[in-house]
Amino acid sequence: MSTGNDALWLGHMWVDGRRTERDVEKLAVRLRETGVRDVYVHSGPFEWDGRLDPAKYPNARNFIRWMDKYLPDVRVSAWLGQAVKNGLDLDDPAARTNVLAGVADIMAQGYDGIHYNFEPIGDGDEGFIDLLDRTRQHTDLLSTSVPQIEPYAGMRLTARAVLGHDKYWSQGYFSQVVARVDQVAVMTYDSFLPTQSLYGGHVVRQTALGLDLVPKDKTLLIGAPAYHDHGVAWADAAESVAAAAEGARLGLTEHGRRERFGLALYVDFAATEEDWHEYMSQWVTTRP
Repeated sequence: MSTGNDALWLGHMWVDGRRTERDVEKLAVRLRETGVRDVYVHSGPFEWDGRLDPAKYPNARNFIRWMDKYLPDVRVSAWLGQAVKNGLDLDDPAARTNVLAGVADIMAQGYDGIHYNFEPIGDGDEGFIDLLDRTRQHTDLLSTSVPQIEPYAGMRLTARAVLGHDKYWSQGYFSQVVARVDQVAVMTYDSFLPTQSLYGGHVVRQTALGLDLVPKDKTLLIGAPAYHDHGVAWADAAESVAAAAEGARLGLTEHGRRERFGLALYVDFAATEEDWHEYMSQWVTTRP
């Protein structure tokens, strides 16, 4: 089923000196038989004022060199972000300028691209749009994680009233963001749905909406939860890599094969052998 356009979020230990060349060699053994084309390695976060301290990624050059040696066909993007509720203010032009300075510096390490993950970005946030536009001067490969797309009319405002921030984006704002990036990863997890069937149906809906809104020349990624600390037991039981893979497959049914489409596994340091087995058996080796 995989078209070879999957992605994997990697933790900070790969660039802060805790991982060695031998670790990258072991990672390569696992990834060579998968459909992973992109890895997003955590290389931040930004400070509250938008600055990015180079001391946070002292081993980045080595990691990129080792990846090029053992996985030359896999692209490495710097996963950068910060909390933007009571934290980094992307509406502040000075903060955005600081972010861009950090992006310029980190791209000089040899990364293939930038992957943003700011949470929670509100629907219609113009500061984020400006940041995406201006990031293009620093990288040819730009991707971002995004909230779930409003499943049905009225749900965004209802969720916002309960949570105090946007859980969903409108289709219009989602499309504005998509127009400015090469890849978009929809974070379908943390849905707070209590059963596997409900979560699977949610992924089907997110996949169908994403396929309708993301042009075929851009990559749509469906986030798959390879972690097990949702905070409530029933969420851990409801959400899984297998359920995300099945939902993504079913969502493709009405659209047919899409080349630039894949799963994005979150996250390497929390993934179990069962998560990897589900990814391989339910996605990589499964026929359409």
